[in-house]
Amino acid sequence: MRLRLLSLLLCLLLLSACGGTAGAAGMNSPVRLESSASKLMKKPAAPPAPPLPTVATLAVCGDAMSHMPLTNDAWNGKRYDYARIMAAAGPYVEAADYAVVNLETTLSGGPPYSGYPTFNSPDDMALDLKALGFDLCLTANNHSLDRGFSGLSRTLDVLDQAGLAHVGTSRTQEEHDHNFVIADVGGVSVAFLGYTYGTNGIPVPSKHPYAINVFHTDYLTTLSKPDWDGLAADLEAARAMKPDLITVMIHWGQEYKTSQNSYQESLADFLLENGADIVLGGHSHVPQPMELRTLPDGRQGFVCYSLGNFISSQTKPLTNITAVLTLTLTRDNETGETQVSNYTYAPMYMLHQAAGTSPRFELVDIHRALDSGNTGEPLLQKLNEALETCHSVFGQEQSPDA
Repeated sequence: MRLRLLSLLLCLLLLSACGGTAGAAGMNSPVRLESSASKLMKKPAAPPAPPLPTVATLAVCGDAMSHMPLTNDAWNGKRYDYARIMAAAGPYVEAADYAVVNLETTLSGGPPYSGYPTFNSPDDMALDLKALGFDLCLTANNHSLDRGFSGLSRTLDVLDQAGLAHVGTSRTQEEHDHNFVIADVGGVSVAFLGYTYGTNGIPVPSKHPYAINVFHTDYLTTLSKPDWDGLAADLEAARAMKPDLITVMIHWGQEYKTSQNSYQESLADFLLENGADIVLGGHSHVPQPMELRTLPDGRQGFVCYSLGNFISSQTKPLTNITAVLTLTLTRDNETGETQVSNYTYAPMYMLHQAAGTSPRFELVDIHRALDSGNTGEPLLQKLNEALETCHSVFGQEQSPDA
């Protein structure tokens, strides 16, 4: 009897073991079959979406000058307040990813300060340009040597302290050898170069031949011989750094003329043919045309011959009409191609009021002033005339989304 029980238990154990093995096999096999079927039925992965383009904006303003009437008006009893004078441009400058301006004065230390013909302005001007939203100043112009090499050097020291980049003048040979600034403009790398046609007859110091980028070899005489080789070499050096775009800021042309001359056109053509994508001119103190053009190699090139004065107290016709220019820069992140895809401008008018009036000088946003409905009849007429001038010289305004 005991032997039968042991045999029965042994059989049960064997059956249980066999059933467990069969169960495990039964559980694992369907899983393997289902996994294989899923793999066979799985759809192929969709190709990755093309990368979105990088879009950035560059704001540009004209000649920032401080003749003595304007310098005196900036004084508020504690400091020289240029922010009040320039405030109307603030929204456009601040909205851009990067902003540039031509600083047409020296910051040589004072008081005393001076205006035309040898400019020297308060350091507060640099601080207020930075506070408004500017990032870089062109410092090569016909007034760069108004206070000699020491004035030129101190100007750069003050700009450094204010946090403003600068291009066109140098304190040392080493600084000159790196003859451009490469800036991150909203994710687009832009190389900036700066030049002037001359120095108002002031020789570049023989001890400091690197002090200023003059693009004429005959800058003390006829101003008729551009340094083509030097310009081409500078552009080649900038291209070697592989920026997305190259911008040349240049002081040129004839004062008080609202159209460019053939000489400016030849220079612009040369700069674009040698790698520049953007040419930003100044010196005329009045508006001159701007254009977006397709170059022979397929690139888009942009030229602004002059925006006129950004701030000044000049009284000659049209010297109080300007604009804040905004360029849209677009990089195709599939091809790497970058270009100026659009541009807009905001017309501005420098209001001059009678001596003794406070404030005497103030930049006015023409459209905002006209839309406010609070403009008196005499100013209303001036603003409408200024707007017509902007349209006739710069061209009709474009939509930012065009």
